[in-house]
Amino acid sequence: MEFSAKQIASFLQGEITGDENVTVHTFAKIEEGIPGALSFLSNIKYASYLYTTQSSIVLINKDFIPEKEVKATLIKVDNAYESLAKLLTLYEDSKPKKQGIHSLACIAPTAQIGKNVYVGPFVYIGDNAMVGDDTLLYPHTYIGDGVEIGQRCILYSHVNVYHDCRIGNDCILHSGAVIGADGFGFAPSAGRYEKIPQIGITILEDQVEIGANTCVDRATMGATIIHSGVKLDNLIQIAHNDEIGAHTVMAAQVGIAGSTKVGEWCLVGGQVGIAGHIKVGDKVLISGKSGIVNHVKSNARMMGTFAIEAKQNIKSFILYKKLPEMYSELNNLRKELEELKQQLNKK
Repeated sequence: MEFSAKQIASFLQGEITGDENVTVHTFAKIEEGIPGALSFLSNIKYASYLYTTQSSIVLINKDFIPEKEVKATLIKVDNAYESLAKLLTLYEDSKPKKQGIHSLACIAPTAQIGKNVYVGPFVYIGDNAMVGDDTLLYPHTYIGDGVEIGQRCILYSHVNVYHDCRIGNDCILHSGAVIGADGFGFAPSAGRYEKIPQIGITILEDQVEIGANTCVDRATMGATIIHSGVKLDNLIQIAHNDEIGAHTVMAAQVGIAGSTKVGEWCLVGGQVGIAGHIKVGDKVLISGKSGIVNHVKSNARMMGTFAIEAKQNIKSFILYKKLPEMYSELNNLRKELEELKQQLNKK
């Protein structure tokens, strides 16, 4: 498919600088641009490529002012990155969608399958499971008994959804994701650990995306809940009875212990660990590799972690929190010492 700058600008409500009739048929990074490609510039670190790129069209923010001549046709928009997302979505939606049920799929007689659903080979759908309209189940997906999946979802190969879990509309689950495995619950008993049955479920609300090999455990009782719009990267562990607030985003290798609540619109960096039975407020930013062991208020920015022998760690942490006051006291002592020196020099 081919689109002109004029058509793209009209779709994005952007302003054209250059040839409105130039056309593109593919996408490329600005530093790897080729004729006939559309690129974008939203990060100022890549600004130098704007003057050398071979791309035919470049999306830029309206407030960006080029320092010299640009060969490519520019389309100025409010947010270049967001506009690119709209174009890529349009591009993806234009591709033909898979439909039909493969003869090698195994579907229980009591399962309910919606309209225009794709069920690939070796998919298993259990008793009383429900799959909504326009949902895609790629090969080797497992849907347990009583599972409910909404409309327009995509479950890639080897996704496992355990019994009775619920998935909303417009969700995407990448390969290897496991929804509703048993929570990590064991009770010490007579020199061994007794397994605690995990009788709850996992709920994913609408527009949730789960990365490859990410696990969201079922609750001991009640539900582990991932609210609408949450995006989880690859290799993340969400434990039993956790609750992740709407539109929170987590990077790879985050681990959250059981019964913790994370608020809405939080940004959690890679390899963050969050202890169990605590509450993280709304709009909290947590930098990568941080360790969260206590409650966090809304709008906080958290950073840092360290591991040393426990008793020494506790002592150091107490002193660490007092460093600002200690530094202030030290400065005051320095001033007093300087004043004493000056007085002595006058005598």
